[in-house]
Amino acid sequence: MATRPARSKKAKRKKGPELDQFEGVIARNRQAKHNYEILDTLEVGVMLAGSEIKSVRNGKVVLQDAFARVEQNKAGQWEVWLHGLDIAEYPQASMNNHLPKRPRKLLLKRRQIEKFAKPAMDKSLTLVPLDMHFKRGIAKLTLAVAKGRKQHDNRERIKADIDRREMRKQMRH
Repeated sequence: MATRPARSKKAKRKKGPELDQFEGVIARNRQAKHNYEILDTLEVGVMLAGSEIKSVRNGKVVLQDAFARVEQNKAGQWEVWLHGLDIAEYPQASMNNHLPKRPRKLLLKRRQIEKFAKPAMDKSLTLVPLDMHFKRGIAKLTLAVAKGRKQHDNRERIKADIDRREMRKQMRH
């Protein structure tokens, strides 16, 4: 009888080649940094159905109008929900398909909600998704606490960026 070597609890799961192809950014909210002043970011998980994850792997995600909201469930616990995220229907799923813009639950620990999301709600800040990416084959979302910019703030910021660019250009010459 041959005995198998004991496997340690901390042995890392080997990444297969099928997981390597799903690393990296799937979708990015390019307007977020233009319309909002980013104060803090956090990487969170997203609860997705089977047909949704297949569409995400195909890159059929639009983050443009998405935002997160802290809500209280029936048991009195706080949860964070993502609204407005558009994941296109998966054509091969037929009857078992998902609704493209349904609210999706974000997976945060209670301490993360208390430290990150609830103060944003109290100070009337916005929770904005910056990008969606895969990490070790699992879909993750980079969520930011942001403060909305007024139009004159944007103009001042753009003018300062242009001035900085011009100064660097002059310094080189």
